[in-house]
Amino acid sequence: MSTPKSTLRLVDHSALRTNQAFIAGLSVLAFVLDFPSLALFVAAVMLLGTFAPSLSLFKGFYTNFLRPARLVQPDMKEDNPEPHLFAQGFGGVVLAVAFVLLAAGASVIGWALVWLVVALALLNLLAGVCVGCMMYYQFHRLGVPGFTRAPIKIKSGERGS
Repeated sequence: MSTPKSTLRLVDHSALRTNQAFIAGLSVLAFVLDFPSLALFVAAVMLLGTFAPSLSLFKGFYTNFLRPARLVQPDMKEDNPEPHLFAQGFGGVVLAVAFVLLAAGASVIGWALVWLVVALALLNLLAGVCVGCMMYYQFHRLGVPGFTRAPIKIKSGERGS
């Protein structure tokens, strides 16, 4: 079992929420337009942003446009970015699988997976509940290699996202 890392960094939760809004919005648009390639695009953006966070397109829109224009204010919190990246990567994989199923003609299952990602993104965006983060911390608790960050202690009066 690995030793937990306890060093926290600041994570801008406004960037996370912007990312979630794009994921949910574009995924719903993919469904409404019956355009599976848009779901694949969202999956690719999510996976690229997971493995190269500096290249995250949706967070980049926040960083380079929304924040400088003062349309969205930063919401810096002490947090571990790894669980959020895991959640994004897992969602990206689910959307990629959805695309494969849609391309293979399994539209009910494919679109159901797209809606699962939409629901989880909206749950995080609107209620601050990150199911992927919970999964990450459960894997950490079980000693799964690579899941090195322990859950943070939330100070009274704070809500985690």
